[in-house]
Order: sequence, then structure tokens, then C-alpha cells
Amino acid sequence: MSTQIGLVLALLCAVAANLGFFYKHRGCNEVPTVDVKHPLRTARSLWSSKWFAVGMLLGFVGWILHVGAIAMAPLSTVQVVLSGGVVLIAVMADKIFGFAVDKRQWWGLGLTAVGLALLGLTMPGSHGAGGGYSLQALVVFEGILLGMGGLLILGPRTGAPAQHHGVMLAAATGILFGVCNVAVKALTEVIGLNGMIGLLSPWLLVAIVASATAFYASARSLQDGDAVSVIAITGTAASISGISGGILVFGDPMAGTALGIVVQSVAFLMVIVASALTPAPIRSSEAAASGSRTAVAAA
Repeated sequence: MSTQIGLVLALLCAVAANLGFFYKHRGCNEVPTVDVKHPLRTARSLWSSKWFAVGMLLGFVGWILHVGAIAMAPLSTVQVVLSGGVVLIAVMADKIFGFAVDKRQWWGLGLTAVGLALLGLTMPGSHGAGGGYSLQALVVFEGILLGMGGLLILGPRTGAPAQHHGVMLAAATGILFGVCNVAVKALTEVIGLNGMIGLLSPWLLVAIVASATAFYASARSLQDGDAVSVIAITGTAASISGISGGILVFGDPMAGTALGIVVQSVAFLMVIVASALTPAPIRSSEAAASGSRTAVAAA
């Protein structure tokens, strides 16, 4: 019975998290452009929007539901349900929030859902809450992800096309969520060994910095990018980062058969192809200008 309850919690988590992103998108486009040079003023501006506040609350509810789902059902099974939640993005966008979802994006979201579901199904079930981790692997993994996130945030400053900056920020946000999740996982193991003194671990600082950076990157991505693309890519990047961290840092088992390895390889390929399909086609500069959000007030 507990497994069934866990699956219901996972489905509710997917609904709450995706709804939260759409409400945050609405709120972000009511306020002036995110400016990291003025973080406190930007944070106040974002939280002044009731839609952004609702989105953040729904995101927190989704996180609580996610924790409950993992506690009551196998992680791989929960992942399958959450992966199916990717398709909910298109349904919500089309039926609830009035966004146009073209055929290319439907294909991209569908491939993402199937690819992530296959990864979840082929991951052998782990036994116990955790079996330790390699400190060297953790440092290298987190360092690489932070570097990748930083490059994606810089975007046009590194020579990338400016019109792709919203999608790049979405990928950076997902990667930074992955950094935070891996750091929190390490932190729980440190606390398990040393008690609450484990909170003095540097991984708490890593989690806080990654979360704070992701907060601003996510808000700006929702201002600069197409809602469906940004939300889907953020979630996909976070999932892939988390799965990779589990395997490379915490030694989570991979598929033990040749068939399982082939299926996982195909699943990763599907997610990569989907990432290329999900962003909306680049419009002309005139169309982009006409479809961009109206600035609230330039001061």
C-alpha cells in the first residue's frame, strides 16, 4: 500500500512542480529584468509578484511531495512517474496557460519522457539510504558541473548566440539544481556519520550557493526564453545531473546486462535529441521583438 501512496505523491509532485514553474514564468514577466548586479532589489521585485510567490510555494510543495514519494516507493519507480510528468508541461501549457505548443515541441517532450522513464526502469534498485561516496569524485563532479553552469550563464559573452540565452540559462539552472541535490545527498551522509555537527561541512555552503545562483538564473531564463522549452530543459538537466551524480559519486549501480546497457545508451541519446527538439524554432528578429515581454518600468 505504501508504494501506491508513493506513486500518487510522485504524480502530485510532478503536477505541483510544473504548475509552479508556469506561475513563476507569469510572475517573472510582470517585473523588471533580473539584474544580478542588484540581487536584493531583484529578489524583492520577484517576490512582489503574487504569481511568482505562488510558483515558489508550489515548488516547495513539490519538493516535500518528492521527499515523501522517495520514502514510500522505490526510487526507480518514482523516477518513471516523474518522467511522465514532462508531458504534463505541454498539456498545462496548451490547456491551462494558453501557450502554443508546436509539433516539434510535443515530439521533444515525448522523447524526453520516454528516455528518462527508460533510465529509471533500467536502474537497478539500490539497497539502503546510502553507501558512502568518494570525496575526490565529489569534488571533481561538483567542480565540473559548476564550471558548465557558469559557462552557460555567461552565454553570449562567450560567443554563444544571444537568442539562445534563455535556453542556456534553463540548462544552467537544471545543472545547478543537480549540484545542490548532490551536495545535499553528501551532507545527509556526513550528518548520518557525525550528527548535526555535519552541518559544518562545506557541502552546505555549496548547496546554498548553487541554490541562490539557480534562483536568479531560473528567473532570468523564464524572462528570456520560451516557457515550454525553459521548463522542460530545466527539469531534464536536473534529472541527468542527479542520475550522473548518483552513478559517478555515490556508486549507484548501472544496468548489469548487455541489454540494460544498450537501453540506457538509447535513453541518453533520446534525451539529447529531445533537448535539440524541445526549444521553439528561432523566429525572425521582428517576430521575436513583437513576442517579447513588455518591460514593466525602466528606471
